Amino acid sequence: MKRNVLLAFLVAPLLFAACGKTNTECVPATVASEKAAMVAYCTANNIMYTEHASGILYEVMAPGLSTQPTLANTVAVVYTGKLLNGNQFDASANPVRLALSGVIKGWQIGIPLIKKGGRIKMVIPSSLAYGCTGQGSIAPNSPLYFEVTLTDVL
Repeated sequence: MKRNVLLAFLVAPLLFAACGKTNTECVPATVASEKAAMVAYCTANNIMYTEHASGILYEVMAPGLSTQPTLANTVAVVYTGKLLNGNQFDASANPVRLALSGVIKGWQIGIPLIKKGGRIKMVIPSSLAYGCTGQGSIAPNSPLYFEVTLTDVL
């Protein structure tokens, strides 16, 4: 069940983008407009972040060893996903396998920052997550927090 929820949250943006429909009412938030809220979240949660050029704020908790994933890999991860108000929208207790090329852009950028066995905290701007469309309980233009342990690179 958790795997299905994760797949829906991480893969859905790619499916909707593929349908070719445009929504002129959908106005994506800029990374700059979300940065203050993202920094405040990091400060309140003692995340000693580094800012990636994409706008992702991240802290590598453990770098991991050996294999570093690329978009060509499938990864096995244990993760927690939260909104910046602290509400958890998804999590896995056991490793879930995902094609890195098929998840949200924020994961495609952030997960390769660690190697197998590594752990990372990421605050992802909405433009690298679900943008102005949102997904399920994730409102449009919502930056997201993820804590991810990379258990395997396949």
